[in-house]
Order: sequence, then structure tokens, then C-alpha cells
Amino acid sequence: MDRRITGTTHVVVHLAYPSHHLRTPTYFNAYCSDHGQNAVLVPWQVAPENLAMAFEGLRRIESLAGVIVTIPHKISVAGLCDSLSDTAGFLGVANVARRTPDGRFHGEMFDGAGFVQGLLREGHAIRGRNTLLLGAGGAATGIAEALVRGGVARLAIANRSMDKAEELAARLRGAFAGHDVIAAPADARGFDLVVNGTSLGMKTSDPLPVDPATLEPGALVAEVVMEPDVTPLLRLASERGCETHRGVHMITGQIELLARFLLDEPGA
Repeated sequence: MDRRITGTTHVVVHLAYPSHHLRTPTYFNAYCSDHGQNAVLVPWQVAPENLAMAFEGLRRIESLAGVIVTIPHKISVAGLCDSLSDTAGFLGVANVARRTPDGRFHGEMFDGAGFVQGLLREGHAIRGRNTLLLGAGGAATGIAEALVRGGVARLAIANRSMDKAEELAARLRGAFAGHDVIAAPADARGFDLVVNGTSLGMKTSDPLPVDPATLEPGALVAEVVMEPDVTPLLRLASERGCETHRGVHMITGQIELLARFLLDEPGA
């Protein structure tokens, strides 16, 4: 495909703060090039206090196909959308929103589906696993729902605010009757799948999301952090004899979902 930007190119903006770590534009733009889509994704660094104003301005950009959303805006964007999919509405988070011709935004959440798809593509089954999820924020919320839907035997959610972890666990128990979902401390003993659903690991000064001494050899340790490619958690997990799964697989697992949601005609 001719990759020149023209007056008819569909623009997608990637809302983040900060934006220097973003890798999604590389994968999204390559997908568009490979599939003949006249579209481009560009990163926008928008501070949380300016998000609502920026989002309101985007309503008036007629060439805008929509937005992709990452830390720390997923919960806020869900509240700014005019409508949400069933999944995004239940979770209260959105990682993508499509702009309609009248300037309205319809939000969807693909983080969970993308994370699980990334695991499966790398040969990691999730059904029947005892799973510890670290975090209860935007990305972690979507992953929690997808893990339960995907058939993990048990899901324990650890978060700095135990009340937030219990609130998410209770919502999932209500939606998926009979499933074992609890709030728990960040202790990986007894779990064969450990998922870091927080942003811890992006900065060298970040604390670890879980004590690596509690990781059991042979367990699968998975990340959502994409930069650095191998986080301190993954490095220490590997040293303890764990399998590891990089954060980049969460986005590569959902690029097609994001592109089709934003660029295909609804109902097509």
C-alpha cells in the first residue's frame, strides 16, 4: 500500500501519559500498511487533568476514526464516552473508542481479550490454572474478566487497595456465578500463573509488584508492561525457573481487533 499521508487518511490518536514507552503505533501502522488501510496511529501525551478538554476537542475532528487509550486514562475515557459495549460497560474501562460522524464516542475494551489471545498464541493455556493477578486498575480489570471467562480455576486479585480488589472480585463473582474469585495479598505461593496487571516495572525506581521469592519454579509469570521488553519481574522470575510471557504480546494479540473496531463500518 502507498503509505503517504493524504487528505483522506483516517487518523487515530493514542492517548497516554507519558507516551515515550508506547509501542502500539508501530504494530498498528504496520497492520494498516499490510492490510491496505488508509489510516495512521499517532501518540498523544495528555496529562490526566487535561484529558476531558482534549477529548472534547477530538469530537470535532472529522478525520478522526477514534482513539486508543492506555495508562492512566482507561477508566476516565470510559466515563467520557457516550456509549459503551457490554464488556466496557460492565468493567467501567475502555482502551479504545470509535468516533461516529456526529462526534459521539463508543467505547470498547480489548485488553483482556488481547492478553488472553497473546498467551494462547505463545502456547500458554489458561484453563484450569490457579491465577494471581496483581492490580485492579484499568488493564487489570479487563484481564480479570477475560481470565475468568477463559476458564482459570481460581483467580486471586491483589491490589494496594484491598477494598478495590474485593470490589472487582465481587463484581466478577456476580457476573460469573460459581467461579472462585477472591481478593488476596500479593503472595505468589500456590499459583501457577502470575500476571502483573500494574504499571510497576516501567521505571527503574519502581518496586516489584510481588516478592519474587514467593514465585514457584515452573509457574508462568506474565507482564502487561511493554517497555522495557524484559522487566525486572520477568528477569527475576526466569532466574527462579519460571516461564515468562512479555507484555508486548498483549498488544500484538489485539491489533486486529482494534483496527477492525476503529476502521470497519459498524455492522459490516
